[in-house]
Amino acid sequence: MTQPEPDYARYIDHTLLAADATEAQICQLCDEAREHQFYAVCVNAGYVPLAKNCLQGSNVQLCAVIGFPLGATLTCVKAFEAKAAIAAGAQEIDMVINVGWLKSGNLAAVKADIAAVREVCGPIPLKVILETCLLDEAQIVKICEICRDLQVAFVKTSTGFSRGGARVEDVALMKASAGEKVAVKASGAVRDRQTARAMIDAGATRIGTSSGVAIVTGTSAAATGY
Repeated sequence: MTQPEPDYARYIDHTLLAADATEAQICQLCDEAREHQFYAVCVNAGYVPLAKNCLQGSNVQLCAVIGFPLGATLTCVKAFEAKAAIAAGAQEIDMVINVGWLKSGNLAAVKADIAAVREVCGPIPLKVILETCLLDEAQIVKICEICRDLQVAFVKTSTGFSRGGARVEDVALMKASAGEKVAVKASGAVRDRQTARAMIDAGATRIGTSSGVAIVTGTSAAATGY
């Protein structure tokens, strides 16, 4: 039996993270999120105050990225950045892991890095970006287990700024590895309704995309973008 179409808008973190994003584009992003009732907008931390103002009076959540896009900053810097973003109005935090530490087998440092941001976030949902295109299956499983143990809110596939974005098989593996209490966010290269539906069917409960309008309206989006 064919499953009904999801309410795509409630899955979407409407995203603009480009280095050259203008104030006008951030305001447009927020206006689109309000119009379509997306779950959240996701911006670089420097745009949190502007986005907060644009979203005032709406139910759209405001998410900021931390350690973005490389994840290679000092742990204390990530923690400070998260604390500052929350103080400025961020209601969710998406942080990038230190991929090099994970691939080096330095799991203690990886765990401490996430834990420091998790402590700062407190009740604020923390999504941990894995950059799955740079990891093998064993590494994806291990980082998901670490995130499960730290009780983060989400594990997230990608920054959208590396070699690849979300893949259905990675979403399914993350869902199986992170435990029942950790959700999965698929991000990067999710630009149409068919792809969004595949990610949801694989276990994603949030979609990070710059193509939210195309997904909810069932239209075509540009082949580039987050």
